[in-house]
Amino acid sequence: MPNRPQPSFPEADTQHYWDGAKVGELRYQTCTDCGGKVNFVPTAHCQTCGSPNLKWNVSKGDGVVYTYSVVRQNRIPGFQELGAYAVAYVDVDEGFRMLTNVVVEGDPTKEVKIGQRVRVEFEKQDSGDYPIPVFRPV
Repeated sequence: MPNRPQPSFPEADTQHYWDGAKVGELRYQTCTDCGGKVNFVPTAHCQTCGSPNLKWNVSKGDGVVYTYSVVRQNRIPGFQELGAYAVAYVDVDEGFRMLTNVVVEGDPTKEVKIGQRVRVEFEKQDSGDYPIPVFRPV
């Protein structure tokens, strides 16, 4: 597995998100003051109304590829050994859009499609404590 960059702590807004990744949970927030609107990426205040009253939830981890791009060459450490890989926005069924990778066994230019159903997996790292959420076709 690649050695992707790891989060730096202390990081109050995202600590709970990354703790979820450690136990195989894709966590997101909803606001208790504006009707349960989804708040993703994790923040200290609702991105819709500014309320600090946020609740943590666990996603089922299913979604659909909204759009993607294939990176064919990358010189950043932790990504060089990947070869071509897909960077995608995934619309997660619980109502948030997430920037992530869609991981396929073959050629991502042929195997990844807009509208494709995907499911989260947590990619363990050779070094570092936090697995990285990625998606695979279902």
